[in-house]
Amino acid sequence: MMTKVRLAGLGRIWFQRRMTLLGLTSDELAAEVKGQPGGGLAHKLYREAMREGRFDPEGAGLGPRAVEAWHSRYHLELLEVVRTHDEPAPDGRRTTKAVLRTHDGFEVECVRIPMGRDRWTLCLSSQVGCRLGCVFCETGKIGLVRHLDAAEIVAQVVTTRVKLAWPVQKIVFMGMGEPLDNAEAVVQALRVLHDPRGFALGQAQLTVCTAGHVEGLRRLSSLGWPRLNLSVSLNAAQDAKRDKLMPINRRVPLAELQAALIRFRPTERFIFAVNYCLLPGFNDGAEDVRAVADFCRPLGRCLVNVIPYNPGSRPLTRRPEEAEVEAFIADLKAEGLPVQRRRTKGQGVMAACGQLGNVRLRAHRQRLPVYDA
Repeated sequence: MMTKVRLAGLGRIWFQRRMTLLGLTSDELAAEVKGQPGGGLAHKLYREAMREGRFDPEGAGLGPRAVEAWHSRYHLELLEVVRTHDEPAPDGRRTTKAVLRTHDGFEVECVRIPMGRDRWTLCLSSQVGCRLGCVFCETGKIGLVRHLDAAEIVAQVVTTRVKLAWPVQKIVFMGMGEPLDNAEAVVQALRVLHDPRGFALGQAQLTVCTAGHVEGLRRLSSLGWPRLNLSVSLNAAQDAKRDKLMPINRRVPLAELQAALIRFRPTERFIFAVNYCLLPGFNDGAEDVRAVADFCRPLGRCLVNVIPYNPGSRPLTRRPEEAEVEAFIADLKAEGLPVQRRRTKGQGVMAACGQLGNVRLRAHRQRLPVYDA
């Protein structure tokens, strides 16, 4: 937003674009205002903005000239909470989906997930919609409306903390959108979330999930964070099957994805999370088990997360039965793979894996291509 401002005592008009504090690290903010009126309080104002959702130069004891300078350049923009959906749980620790509205009227969704006693994970969105078009995913049915910028990604954390009182200990980029299709904004958001003067989340408390965006993997690797978690949506380990499920595979086939992951590995001790959505009758056969093992072995240390399919608005198939899930897990273990079953949380309120996104957005989205070149 362009703002016309006359700074007190300067005798001339300055034209500048107001920036939201939520898209900056504390050092970036301090560098921008160094030597400016009130610049010495940058770290204090930053901490209040991130942790309390408050931007109050007046309350910091600054004079009128400094206050006007701050407000002319920066603002704090949270998202509107449209509604929340709670999934009941016997222990009271409910999975909750929040539908949030951006400044231009689009909705994004994030989910708070219980992860043990007094521990919570927040699942963030990186785009409004998604252009990858994975057929089992509700978000993919929307298509890409637009990317979220770093401030809007971080605003999901601040908004749910301030307006919904959601304290969280971990962040996962597994909500709406392909995070590495919006790599620049996601990398900047990671830097902000890691900032010790803000949320101070450690690398190991942050996870990025990708469908296999090779260029995005290179950009993520440039962070140089050896403990940042990376999760890969595999879902089929044969090209013919993965082509049908995930159009990105037509551009980045499995051999290329495997090679990119091997290059990405930051340390020998790094563990890849390999997510596998189990669709009964499609990707749960003996040949699928062998293919998953062949894909994973060259990666080094990895953990396969088996996720029972969560039907959306237009189901591809039925949800697998418990016996089918357990049999598939047993077969993977017999191949020597570390495996865990991902317990479904939020299915009752369309908050589980593959269920996020209001498909009515399709009527309003821009005409942007599916990632199938």
